[in-house]
Amino acid sequence: MIDTNPLLAIEDLHATVDGQPILRGVELTTHRGEVHTIMGPNGSGKSTLAKVLMGHPAYEITSGRVYFDGKDITEADPPSRARMGMFLAFQHPEAIPGVSVVNFLRTALSNRTGINYTVLELRLRVMDAMSSLGMDSTFADRYVNQGFSGGERKRNEVLQMAVLEPELAIMDETDSGLDIDALRTVAEGVNRLAGPERGFLIITHYQRLLDHITPDRVHVLVDGRIVESGDIDLARRLEAEGYEAFRRIGAV
Repeated sequence: MIDTNPLLAIEDLHATVDGQPILRGVELTTHRGEVHTIMGPNGSGKSTLAKVLMGHPAYEITSGRVYFDGKDITEADPPSRARMGMFLAFQHPEAIPGVSVVNFLRTALSNRTGINYTVLELRLRVMDAMSSLGMDSTFADRYVNQGFSGGERKRNEVLQMAVLEPELAIMDETDSGLDIDALRTVAEGVNRLAGPERGFLIITHYQRLLDHITPDRVHVLVDGRIVESGDIDLARRLEAEGYEAFRRIGAV
């Protein structure tokens, strides 16, 4: 059953970067148990929206509000949002030399929950998550994203979600640059993690990811605002027709 209380509520959100307006009145409401997809052309504001939702300091909210689980987080910093249960899977995850995946996750989970996990406790949790995602156990001892292929970096993001168990997972073009096998692996991980206690906001250019993940709602973002929403048929229409018609809607 879908929770009737919004998990994420975005109200007339306007935001700038370096003084340049990017978001121009975004309105969006999601609930636990739902998978929402945001699609749009390059430069439409998709990645900006993801970063604004996580409180990236380079992006300034000039008007509007963001609520998470009923709390106004418009002014909250990124660590506070992460502790509340928000998670961002990056389009281009950074490498962290010298820090193993298991130690990185131990620190992240301790900060998320306030519990000081031992290395053994966290390793068992990571191994369980890796097994459920079909990942090689040696992955845990590699340095975070160092020498990882594009697909391995994206699988590592899914592993982080599995271990941290966020309330809301925001995925910023996680399908970017993936071959079909890596895309399927990422999608299968999302499908395993989806459930009534968690919401997903998946940002993508392409309908191909939605061959493996069926969203509850699809939203089209053009020129910094959502111009149309619908079900999976809207994504198929985008694939067939492109964004030009929606650009005209956004210009009205």
